[in-house]
Amino acid sequence: MTTLFTSDHEWIRIEGDVATIGVTDYAQSQLGDVVFVDLPKVGRALKKAEAAAVVESVKAASDVYAPISGEVLEVNEALAAEPALVNSDPGGKAWFFKLKIADKSELGGLMDEAAYNAHTA
Repeated sequence: MTTLFTSDHEWIRIEGDVATIGVTDYAQSQLGDVVFVDLPKVGRALKKAEAAAVVESVKAASDVYAPISGEVLEVNEALAAEPALVNSDPGGKAWFFKLKIADKSELGGLMDEAAYNAHTA
């Protein structure tokens, strides 16, 4: 399992042909208390860098972008009921959606953890 990061503060965990996407701890700390999450529909085809979901906090609303192209296989329904999971467990229980990876070559433009930590430092 590999975890990569985008400059827009999404994380992407790769397991075979499936990518799980969420927002980083840094992103949730910038957002503040999350009050609502709007997730993509299962079956939706997403292109790399397309807005896929929306996170609303007491401060602002932010788009969550697809780090790579693919088809939405699953969404995290728990976030609809408990959006605060984004604040309490951004790298775990608060994943947003899973994609069937369309083109693995798109992973090349993403950062590893060390590069992401340098990006947010």
